Amino acid sequence: MRKLHSYFFIQLLTIIYLFYNLPIMAQKANLTFNPNGKFKIAQFTDLHICWQDKRSDIAFECIKNTIESEHPDLIVITGDLIYSQPAKQNFEHIMNFISQFKIPFALTFGNHDRQFGVNNDELLKIAEKTPYCLASDIKGLTGTGNYTLEIKGKQCPLNKLILYFLDSHEDSLLKKEGIAGYDYIHSDQINWYIQTAQNYRKQNKDIPIPALAFFHIPLPEYNQAASSEKAILYGTRREIACSPLLNSGLFSAMKEQGDIMGIFVGHDHDNDYAVNWHDILLAYGRFSGGPTEYTHLPNGARIIILEEDKRTINTYIRTTTGKIEQITSFPLDYKPVGGINLVHT
Repeated sequence: MRKLHSYFFIQLLTIIYLFYNLPIMAQKANLTFNPNGKFKIAQFTDLHICWQDKRSDIAFECIKNTIESEHPDLIVITGDLIYSQPAKQNFEHIMNFISQFKIPFALTFGNHDRQFGVNNDELLKIAEKTPYCLASDIKGLTGTGNYTLEIKGKQCPLNKLILYFLDSHEDSLLKKEGIAGYDYIHSDQINWYIQTAQNYRKQNKDIPIPALAFFHIPLPEYNQAASSEKAILYGTRREIACSPLLNSGLFSAMKEQGDIMGIFVGHDHDNDYAVNWHDILLAYGRFSGGPTEYTHLPNGARIIILEEDKRTINTYIRTTTGKIEQITSFPLDYKPVGGINLVHT
């Protein structure tokens, strides 16, 4: 009888544990392509939420309207989520707001998130405890929030798409040496990316698995591409990309590995363009915040649609009011015509 009671007691504890932890466990569920062979991502960036500030209401409206209209499979926020103290309460509020839609979401940190009394390690702990949040961290790398997500096939357990998330840090660490501006993605992060890409390749009969990368601060290649006479650019470029002064070689590493189809960033609020640079799409998200920071564009989100077993990216901008802009398909719409550069707005 005692053994029977012990058995039922253990079962009861198991049920209680599952009841309270199921939402958190659900966030670790596999991401897969839909039965139609597509996978949709909604990218929000630069929310710049100020605690209990009415000016931030439009940022939450942007998130809500986009999710309810687009029904994405994954939500990605590419940095600068919070913009005031109290940092923990502010960040928790954003996490809980997104979590209520019961859609998996991921994030990277921007240069401002750590500036309000709580470091990114503590913010990440909040994110990791939030239902449906998939953000994590590879320990031992520079920064916080370096990780990957795997997208499986619609009818098979194989990895069909890899998403890389990287911490692009904040201000330059070399100001004393006369190098101002922003920090760069460090060599250990790049080496981790290379090793990870090679491991995925080995699992796929030595064929690169299509991949995307998300982080906050654009690479120097954004300025090179946007100013090139041979590059095809769609969207708005109202400011020079505020990228690091030093190029640490991430783009070159991605070209060598052959897996990255596109890079998606934020940071520059008056840019939302996408441009082809050596067969990698360099894209901005649309500024998603409110008038707590500068912008001259209606806020919105970038929608990214991937197709299983295809190296294509279908993408467009959706504003908070529902306007659709810049519908393009990469690489088809980004091929030079007669060797002439075309700029589309």
